[in-house]
Amino acid sequence: MHTDVLLIEDEAELAGAIVDYLTAFGLSCRHVTTAEDGLEALEQGPVGVIDLDVNLPGMNGFGFCRAVRNTMSVPILVVSARSSEDDQILALSIGADDYVSKPFSLAVLLARVRRALDRNRAAPAPTLFDDGRLRVDTASGRTWVDGREVHLTATEDRLLTHLVRRRGSVVTKQDLIEAAWGDSFTSDGTLAVHIRRLRSRIEADPNNPELIRTVWGRGYLFEAAENPA
Repeated sequence: MHTDVLLIEDEAELAGAIVDYLTAFGLSCRHVTTAEDGLEALEQGPVGVIDLDVNLPGMNGFGFCRAVRNTMSVPILVVSARSSEDDQILALSIGADDYVSKPFSLAVLLARVRRALDRNRAAPAPTLFDDGRLRVDTASGRTWVDGREVHLTATEDRLLTHLVRRRGSVVTKQDLIEAAWGDSFTSDGTLAVHIRRLRSRIEADPNNPELIRTVWGRGYLFEAAENPA
C-alpha cells in the first residue's frame, strides 16, 4: 500500500498536528516514533516522502538518513529544532533533500511536502548517457559507475539528469535550483552541498572533478563525451 508521507516524529502533540493537517489536504500519512520503526515501515510498502525529525530515541535522524540512502532514493525532508548551519549542512551532505527548522508553519511544511511529492512523481523523458565509466538511465532512474550501481537521492538524480541533458553547455545555478527543487529561493549554498555530494558519488576524484566542472561566476558544466556505439 502506497503512503504519501512517512512521518518519523517522537513529539506526540506535534505529530498529531502534522498528520491532521496533511490528511486534511488529501495526503495519506503514516506516523512512527522511532527511526527503527521507520526503517520497518519502508519495508512494508512504497512511500512518497519521509518527514524526519533528528532528535529521536535510539537511532537519530542522521543515522536513519544514512541507512536509507544506502538503498533508496525516496525524498527525505528533515524537520528539526536543531537549526544551526552545521546541522543543516550535515543533513544535506548525507542525503536529505530539504531541511525545515522548528518552529515552522504547517502551511510551509505542506508546500515543501507537496513539492517533494511532485518532483518525485514527475516522469522525465528517457535519456541514456554512457561514456564507458558513467552510465545514466533516467527512464529507470538508475546510475552506474564502473559497472556498479550507485543509489542517488531524488535531488541528486534530478541534478545529474539536468546536467546530462545540457551536457557541453554551462548550466546556471538558478537553472539547476529550479530543476532540482522547483523554486527560486533555495540557496546557492544548498546547491553546492548537493553538487559536492553528487561528485563524491560519480567522480573518480571528487576534489578534482572531470565530469561536473564549476564555471566560476556562471554555474556548472557537465563535460563528458559518450562512447560511440
